[in-house]
Amino acid sequence: MSKVLLVGSGAREVAIARKIKESCRPVSLFCLSPSINPHINVLCEKYFMASLSDNQTIVAAAKKLAIDFAIIGPENPLENGLVDALEEEGFPCVAPKKNVARIETSKSFARNILDRCSPEKNPKRKEFSSLEGVERFLQKLGGSYVVKYDGLMGGKGVKVSGEHLFSSEETLAYCKKIINMGGTFLVEEKLVGEEFSLMSFCDGKSCAHMPAVQDHKRAFEGDVGPNTGGMGTYSFANHSLPFLSEKDIGDAQKTNEKVAKELYKTTGTRFRGFLYGGFMATRGGIKVIEYNARLGDPEAMNVLSLLKTDFFDICNHILDGSLKNIDVKFEPQATVCKYAVPNGYPDNPEKGFAVSIENVDVDSFFFAAVKEDENKLIATGSRTVACVGVDKEVSGAEQKAEAGISRVVGNVFHRKDIGTSALIQKRIENMEKVRQ
Repeated sequence: MSKVLLVGSGAREVAIARKIKESCRPVSLFCLSPSINPHINVLCEKYFMASLSDNQTIVAAAKKLAIDFAIIGPENPLENGLVDALEEEGFPCVAPKKNVARIETSKSFARNILDRCSPEKNPKRKEFSSLEGVERFLQKLGGSYVVKYDGLMGGKGVKVSGEHLFSSEETLAYCKKIINMGGTFLVEEKLVGEEFSLMSFCDGKSCAHMPAVQDHKRAFEGDVGPNTGGMGTYSFANHSLPFLSEKDIGDAQKTNEKVAKELYKTTGTRFRGFLYGGFMATRGGIKVIEYNARLGDPEAMNVLSLLKTDFFDICNHILDGSLKNIDVKFEPQATVCKYAVPNGYPDNPEKGFAVSIENVDVDSFFFAAVKEDENKLIATGSRTVACVGVDKEVSGAEQKAEAGISRVVGNVFHRKDIGTSALIQKRIENMEKVRQ
C-alpha cells in the first residue's frame, strides 16, 4: 500500500485527491492544510491541520506516516522551501525545489531563463527597485505596458495600462506602493492577443503536455472588474483552442520543454512536477506572459477531469525521471469550469455565511474556500466552489457547468458568460484582427 501526502486544501487539491483515489494501485491518501476541505476529507485516511508555511510540522507528519511521496498543491510552500525540507528527509515530492520554483516566485528569474532558451518569447521589459527611470521607460513603451510585482500575490500583482492603470501618476503610485512593501517590480510591454494556459507534467528531462485551457481572470462578465485568482476556464475536445493554430500549440509545448531543460542547466536541479506556461498568442507569434510551478486553479479541474492515464503512475514516473516511458492520454472532450465566489470578491469578499448546493452531483463540484461547522458549509472568503461540465462539445459542457453552479445557494455570484459561444466568438474575432 503506497502512502501519498497531499499538501493544500483548495479545489485544485480536490481534483488531485480524486485522481489519486481513482488509481487502480492500492494507495492511502493523507492531507495536510490549515483547514479541512470536506471533499478531500472523505477521500483521505487522515487529515492533518497545520500552516502551509510550517515546514517542520509537515516533515514531522511525513515521518509519522512514512509516506512514499508528497504532492504540493499551492505555490507558497514551494517558495518557502517545503520540497527541499521534505526531500532532505528522504521524502520525494511531485513539486519543484525552491531554486527551480523561482520560475513562478520571481518574474525576473523567469524572464532571464527565457532569455537563455527562448528569447523571442519575451516581451520588452525592465526591472526596477526604485522609481528612477520608470517614467522614462513607460514613455519608451508608448504608454502601453504592464507592471508586475516580482513575487507572489495570488494572481493579483499584475496591473495593466488602460485596464487598471489609467495615467502615469496612477502607475507611479502603484510602483511606489510595491517599493514601500520592500518589493521590486518589472515593467513590460503590453502584449496584444489572446491568453491561454498550457501545463505539462515534467520530470526535469522531458514533458508530457496537457490540453490548452483559457482562464478568465476578471471578476465580472464581459471581462471587466479587478483581477482574481480565476473565475473559470474552458477547453476544447481537440485539446487546442479555436483561435490557436497547430503551430501555436507546438510552440508553447516546445517552450515548456526548453524551460525545463534550461532550469536544470542554470540551477543543476531538475524541475519535477507540473510546469505551467501562461502564453499570449500575438501577431508576432506566441509570447510568454508568466510561468507557474504548479497546477493552475481552475485549470487543474479542466485537465484532470479529462485525464485517462493513471495519475498515480504519472507521479511515479515523474519521480523516477522516466516520464517519457508513460503514454499520457486525455479524453477527447470539452470542459467548462465556473467558480461561485463571495459577493464583494476579490477586494472585499463576504465571509462566514452558509452555502448549500441543491441536487448536488458531487463529482462535478469542487469545494474551495469552505469549512464545515455543525453540518453546515461555511464560506471563508475566497473562491467558494467550482463546477465543471464535460461534454463532446464546449456548448454542452457550458450548459452543464452553468446548470451546476446555478444550484449554489448563498451570498455568491459567478460569471455566466464563461464558455459561452458568444464569448468564445469574441476571442476568435479578436485574434483574427490581431493577426491582420
